[in-house]
Amino acid sequence: MNDYTLTIQSYEKKGVLDNITDVITSHGANISYVHLFVEKNNMGSINLELEHVENIDDLLSDLENIKEIKSVELHGSQLDIYGKRIIIVGGGAQVSQVAKGAITEADRHNIRGERISIDTIPLVGEKNLAEAIEAISRLPRVTALVLAGSLMGGEITESVKKVKENGNLIVISLNMPGSVTKYADLIITDPIQAGVLAVMSVADTAVFDIKKLGDNIKY
Repeated sequence: MNDYTLTIQSYEKKGVLDNITDVITSHGANISYVHLFVEKNNMGSINLELEHVENIDDLLSDLENIKEIKSVELHGSQLDIYGKRIIIVGGGAQVSQVAKGAITEADRHNIRGERISIDTIPLVGEKNLAEAIEAISRLPRVTALVLAGSLMGGEITESVKKVKENGNLIVISLNMPGSVTKYADLIITDPIQAGVLAVMSVADTAVFDIKKLGDNIKY
């Protein structure tokens, strides 16, 4: 069984999405991510991430038999192409230094066959940061979050608690004032080292295991 991405163009009519999901379900595949939007000329475009596909040829054939579907394109899964995602949020100066360490370390592992991508968003303000962190639970492939700031607590801490409860997200924080450090798996003083360890904590080609360090370890 394999994972795939499908891009489906169809006429924008009631019930089309139901027909598509019925076909996918009948083949025993799982939909892990969906993105859809309406284009011009009453056409819709649907991007589907599928897991555990047993026979992709039969699945494509059944989808193409749906009369409203204009075309079906097959791609490799986003996990295979872009791999695991690390997201860095916080102040611009700290984010850039964490990204420097993360990108350098990711390059070392990606050369050896990994696929690890680094996303950054410099933000200020408690509400903005809290919203960005909470939205991580709605993004695909995110395996680690780095909190790169000088003071984080309040709503930010509550968002970190929520995203950790909803999955196996690894949270690494810079050493800073505020309650957010109480909920991080690892606290690092050096931002470049924080980026390096974020990559090492998710890379299959690394021997580093953050779980062996214990809870809320500070360096």
